[in-house]
Amino acid sequence: MIITHELPAHAGAIEALLDGSFGPKRHTKTVYKLRRGVAHLPELSFVAMDDDGQGGQKLVATIRYWPVLIGGSVQAVMLGPIAVDPAYRSAGLGATMIRYSLEQAKLLGHRIVILVGDAPYYVRFGFSREKALGLSLPGPVDPDRFLGLELAEGAMDGLTGMVGRAAPARATLRGAVRSGAAARIRSIAPTAQDGTVIQGLPAPAAAEVQADADMMAAAPLAAAAGGSRRRLRRSMR
Repeated sequence: MIITHELPAHAGAIEALLDGSFGPKRHTKTVYKLRRGVAHLPELSFVAMDDDGQGGQKLVATIRYWPVLIGGSVQAVMLGPIAVDPAYRSAGLGATMIRYSLEQAKLLGHRIVILVGDAPYYVRFGFSREKALGLSLPGPVDPDRFLGLELAEGAMDGLTGMVGRAAPARATLRGAVRSGAAARIRSIAPTAQDGTVIQGLPAPAAAEVQADADMMAAAPLAAAAGGSRRRLRRSMR
């Protein structure tokens, strides 16, 4: 199992996975109003790949982030969608990708993350309804599912306003490497309690994954976020 940056070649498989997870009418949801005409952030968009049993690889999970503006001026990122192939959902793969991508968002200097999702699931990653109480979305949404997370302490204190679309950031995958974000990916290989090897994750993310070892027991996972810098650069060419 490999976790790596999303590439253009993954687009078709990602759309198929999202349709299977959320249905073809997902584009009518309010969150898609914030994504329409705006590119997702490539440096924070990841996929999980696994062997397909025929000598190739298949895409089994995807996570994306999008730039947004709060009150017309405060920059933030919106997590979603995230989807995992049903055969892999009991392995804790979704949690691994969320923790890893949030760590990368913090390393890149992002301060605020918002999402619309199930609070009981996302609170373990630090999201809360309280952080988003002063914010509104440009369409109907269950308010209990509108959550916020501070990647910088106090970033959402007193924050109010409508969440709106933003122009896509100019950062690229290559730029992320040069900025030092991807350089934080270390060649470490902690072992979870079930013997699963977690390779290439930053130390904080690896520690979180090990804490979730009981969730992974159903399907051993060896996740790698590019391995070394050289391997990551090759994947972006």
